[in-house]
Amino acid sequence: MFFMDKILTALFICIVWTSSLTAQSGFGRDALKQNIGVPPIPSQATFCGEKVPLEYFDVKESLGRELNSLSYWHSSMIYTIQLSGRYMDIIEKLLKRYGVPDDMKYLCVAESNLQNVVSPARAAGFWQFLPGTAKEFGLQITAEIDERYNLEKATKAACEYLKMAYNKFGNWTLAAASYNVGMTHIANQVALQKQNSYYDLQLNQETIRYVYRAVAYKLVMTEPEKFGFDISSKSIYEPLVYKEIDMAGPVDWIAFSEKYGTNYKILKIFNPWIISTKLSTNKTYKVKIPLKRTL
Repeated sequence: MFFMDKILTALFICIVWTSSLTAQSGFGRDALKQNIGVPPIPSQATFCGEKVPLEYFDVKESLGRELNSLSYWHSSMIYTIQLSGRYMDIIEKLLKRYGVPDDMKYLCVAESNLQNVVSPARAAGFWQFLPGTAKEFGLQITAEIDERYNLEKATKAACEYLKMAYNKFGNWTLAAASYNVGMTHIANQVALQKQNSYYDLQLNQETIRYVYRAVAYKLVMTEPEKFGFDISSKSIYEPLVYKEIDMAGPVDWIAFSEKYGTNYKILKIFNPWIISTKLSTNKTYKVKIPLKRTL
């Protein structure tokens, strides 16, 4: 009992001491004040030139939900805006070249936040291609290279998919939705529900939010200050500076890096599709050679 009394006494002292420190430091239930409000929802919006019907309560609330999420997920949103300075110009030029609306770049952002991430389902790269779909659209995946991580080739493949979906559904919004869940599923739901508008279809929860998220990224990244992001131009990452050479294997990428005055780590930043230290095939690839690393 004596030992237990000692423990209880010590615990009481700790609680009182912690409460005192909290009060003195200004932290507490009544002390934390933040300027938190509902992000502005525009009176009108478009995606790929198609009207977002914000006059419908369900559409307005769905877009508002995504704006809430992006506006208060600060670290992720800031990093995405910073990365946009490095990669958006590449994506924009390729979308234009292949005849896909510029707004589809925000679909890429919604997929990956402009990072070469891997999903639990093994979708990878900026455009989050699954292995089977990637190969179907001409992206090579081996033990040594994975072209899902090649931004230029993956963007071209995404454009081919989106144009195929547009030709099937007749609008870019459904084409975008099909990028998330597949053309077959969207076609089945269009036939079943007798609706040809994304905004009128009942879909799974992820796909219901998918296009709205892309629209929300468009709004926030176009005018970040409206949503509370004060990001100077100096904070935006600059494009990588490089030259391209044609290279066929076999190649030891570590020795190759040294030959061009860099290292394997930096070579992979410029060429993330390289996933091994060696290339055995004699197929020719375009390799980006770093020309600048210093700020």
